[in-house]
Amino acid sequence: MSSQLKHQASVLWFSELGISDVPIVGGKNASLGEMYQALRPEGIRIPNGFAVTATAYHAFIEDSGVASRLRDILVDLDTRNIADLQRRGRAARQAILETPLPKALEASILKAYRALSEEAGEEFVDVAVRSSATAEDLPDASFAGQQETYLNIRGELPLLEACRRCFASLYTDRAISYRVDKGFGETRVGLSVCIQRMVRSDLASAGVMFSIDTETGFRDAVLINAAYGLGENVVAGSVNPDEFYVFKPTLQKGYRPILRKRLGAKEQKLVYDEGGGRLTRNVPVSEADRRKFSLDDDDILLLAQWACRIESYYSGKRGVHSPMDMEWGKDGRTGELFILQARPETVHSRKSLNLIETYHLDPRGSEPLVEGRSIGSKVAGGKVRVIHSVAELDQFRQGEILVADRTDPDWEPTMKMASAIVTNRGGRTCHAAIISRELGVPAVVGTERATERLETGMDVTVSCAQGDVGLVYDGILPFEVDHQNLEALPEVPVRIMMNVGNPEEAFRLSFIPNDGVGLAREEFIITNSIRIHPRALLEFEEIEDQNVRAEIDELTGGVPDKPGFFVDRLAEGVAMIAAAFYPKDVIVRMSDFKSNEYANLIGGRSFEPVEENPMIGFRGASRYYDPRYRAAFHLELKALRRVREEMGLLNLKLMIPFCRTVEEGRRVLDEMAQEGLVRGVNGLEVYVMCEIPSNVILARSFAEIFDGFSIGSNDLTQLILGIDRDSEIVAHLFDERNPAVMESIANVIREVKDQGKKIGICGQAPSDYPEFAQFLVNCGIDSLSLNPDAVLKTREALVKCI
Repeated sequence: MSSQLKHQASVLWFSELGISDVPIVGGKNASLGEMYQALRPEGIRIPNGFAVTATAYHAFIEDSGVASRLRDILVDLDTRNIADLQRRGRAARQAILETPLPKALEASILKAYRALSEEAGEEFVDVAVRSSATAEDLPDASFAGQQETYLNIRGELPLLEACRRCFASLYTDRAISYRVDKGFGETRVGLSVCIQRMVRSDLASAGVMFSIDTETGFRDAVLINAAYGLGENVVAGSVNPDEFYVFKPTLQKGYRPILRKRLGAKEQKLVYDEGGGRLTRNVPVSEADRRKFSLDDDDILLLAQWACRIESYYSGKRGVHSPMDMEWGKDGRTGELFILQARPETVHSRKSLNLIETYHLDPRGSEPLVEGRSIGSKVAGGKVRVIHSVAELDQFRQGEILVADRTDPDWEPTMKMASAIVTNRGGRTCHAAIISRELGVPAVVGTERATERLETGMDVTVSCAQGDVGLVYDGILPFEVDHQNLEALPEVPVRIMMNVGNPEEAFRLSFIPNDGVGLAREEFIITNSIRIHPRALLEFEEIEDQNVRAEIDELTGGVPDKPGFFVDRLAEGVAMIAAAFYPKDVIVRMSDFKSNEYANLIGGRSFEPVEENPMIGFRGASRYYDPRYRAAFHLELKALRRVREEMGLLNLKLMIPFCRTVEEGRRVLDEMAQEGLVRGVNGLEVYVMCEIPSNVILARSFAEIFDGFSIGSNDLTQLILGIDRDSEIVAHLFDERNPAVMESIANVIREVKDQGKKIGICGQAPSDYPEFAQFLVNCGIDSLSLNPDAVLKTREALVKCI
């Protein structure tokens, strides 16, 4: 159809539309038409439908005289006056709702609906009726959730009424406020209506996905949120959904890289209201279903593949990288997945990658009042205002902390006045999260009990600076903000790597200029994500303490495969780090707890010896082949093999800590080989920590069985100087710059380099002392692995010393 005919049409099918048609059918319809034509032939399923054009909308309001009434109603509007905004919005909507649609438009809509019903083989097919504003889904403004959606519309009269209500929803309070703030005059925006066959996800699951990490802008991950029932609950933040991350580069190589699966509460699901007089209703989800994921692995991977293809297609169309925000549904009758809509991601796609803003909070021992999922990475303090309903919004004051069960799209005018937002419900892709990111306001969602624990008038600090977990502290706490410009960073004569423990921080840390990860610690993952002693999982049935059994059952979700819980969580944690820095080297150190630290894990005291000096006792390599820990070590190996072989993260290298003798090293390598992790096979490199004098003295012998060394300066200093670094009495003597330590380090670097092997350092010293870093560079070390906050300052110090 010619462009001129399109502009005159009142109804257009998806098969007639493309992305260039935004002015006449809005972003939602134009995108659906583009995908229906270009991507459906590739196997990406798009439910068919048609658009009522903005041309028809403009003709309706102009010819009926509604347009002039709307201008009079909205003249001199102050969107910060919530009560006045609500009054005028109500009047604007009523002006449209009381005006009948033109007969010719009604006839066109019904003709298309009958054709869609015939295609479905039904008298009246059930459809979704969605608003599609002509200014929405722009690169700098999402307009997400500003207008209304009506689900399970069946029949001709209900369809016409839903269309008129969509037209009226161009004047919801939040839509008016949003357009004013974005500088869109009322005459610039029209409303098209999307009429699309329903996917029966009320019988299965639905949700939202992004082709980018929504919190950090990390480009190589697909984020999927899913819950049972129709997807509006996920979009609106009415449930805490399941969350999945998939790694794009190795997915496209044929691997199955589901980096993380996080179970959501999914307390309710939105279903068709069969015979109840309503279109849809929420019903409780059974406890058994809540404990299960709402998508299986095959579905997760297929959705991620579609996300990659959709992003690639739109990036090609626009000539720039275009991350996408997509809604999807699974039909419970056929088991098929569908893409319901796609729009540009509007926050990180506009950010400069050369600027890093880092917030540092000093909690001063304060315990958080509530925690949830962090949105953004900022910190904000202020007074709490608990809002229970839209009727209370006029009480909200500029700069307060908005606390609610969830934020409805109608609350957008109030959200932009908040210094932070906290909700009981919602996931990272809910409307509240999207708007919070666009406003640059930190938010903590899915806390479950914020409205119980926080009271109006309380002073609190909301922190999203600790990675994935968002925290709300009592009182106004001090914090600092660092701004770093990464343009034109100077070169340094050594590889600068990072020490990373927290997988939740990995995506964010990957933006700091680096050459990979020189030390990824398993201990952080075990302590925070697993929390249970591995033998307590392996020998769960033999545990007699009923309290311990109950705690383990609760943490593992009651699943019978307790050892599998350890493998899954460890694999996910390591994979998040390996993916964040892919394809650069990521060296993961096998578990290096001391016996007293292992004993502190749940169920650990039954399996650990009591040692007088655990610092030089049953730790590191000596555990891995010992009958008292060997089976647990094999759980670690299973997890790491999964990361490399199932997820395709071959940049993962392994490192053995506290290896006292060469023979001990061989025994550990034999244990690894039994789990299919063979040094040299499939590019696997195995390193050894250099932290014992024997590692220095016998460096040539250790170099025969390992691919590289990483100096652990803390333990090496302790053992060379004979200082227990846990002892406060002799702590003043602990100094890595002691000549005995420095000479040992210089010697081992020389010996290892002579053998043609790699050597770096992952200890604390170069992070604390720039002169120590310079000493290591002068010795010819290959890499410095630093704490993230020391990377840029150490680089600057090295440049000054060159």
